[in-house]
Amino acid sequence: MRSLIHEHSTRVIGVDGTKYVGRTYAECRHDGTWFAWLEFEPLEWNKPMLHTEQETSQPNRAAVEYWAGGLQATYLEGALGRAHV
Repeated sequence: MRSLIHEHSTRVIGVDGTKYVGRTYAECRHDGTWFAWLEFEPLEWNKPMLHTEQETSQPNRAAVEYWAGGLQATYLEGALGRAHV
């Protein structure tokens, strides 16, 4: 089951000028490791939610939280470029 790990305070702007709120979500695998991805919610009602594929794999939730907390605007911008519906 997916878990919200972190909501990023930096707003990311897409190539069409749409502003997005980025959030890191993660899920625990059967072996206890965690994988995480990013989701981007548009601040405009008529735009689709976007998400990336897996962005990281970590040994536990605490490591995912640490990773997510360190993401900078540049990383989020790149992830938005990789994101899809």
